[in-house]
Amino acid sequence: MMVETMARTNWYAIQTYSGHENKVQKLIQRRIEEEPGGEESAEIKEVLVPTQEVLEIRGGKRVTVTKRLYPGYVLVHMLLNERTSHVINNIQGVIKFVGSGRVPQPLREDEINKILGVEIEEGDKAHEDIPFHVDQVVEVTKGPFTDFSGTVQEVYPDKGKVKVEVSLFGRPTSVELDYTDLRGY
Repeated sequence: MMVETMARTNWYAIQTYSGHENKVQKLIQRRIEEEPGGEESAEIKEVLVPTQEVLEIRGGKRVTVTKRLYPGYVLVHMLLNERTSHVINNIQGVIKFVGSGRVPQPLREDEINKILGVEIEEGDKAHEDIPFHVDQVVEVTKGPFTDFSGTVQEVYPDKGKVKVEVSLFGRPTSVELDYTDLRGY
């Protein structure tokens, strides 16, 4: 039994019913907290639903929305043994461990680092989904260039801006505009 507690913990992906990720996370977290001897001796260390913040336009306004990176999956950092496998598989909303055959496969270290890194980076700075692309014809709907038409030259998702070439006094002029001030054709 002493050898089992000295074994290495790994991250495992668990498939859940779609939309039940947060519920499964809370149920696993409750099991961790109820573990005798406290969290230090727990065989299930941590549970995570990877998410990122995304800016969307709803009703003409910017809204920050939290989206799941992997819908239908929860990540668990744990020591895999018969007992912990049984505990996880019997949590309401869990379908199964991800892996080949009957043996759950731990996530590779580079995979989990990428997932955890994405969560940290994306959590600090929201990523904008800009619905325009280079060479697309657009119309300016707000600001000093209202009703001007132009062609998209560059898209800056990190700034939420689009560089548009408009005709000003018969000459092509590049202007950087907020993408919410544009309408595509």
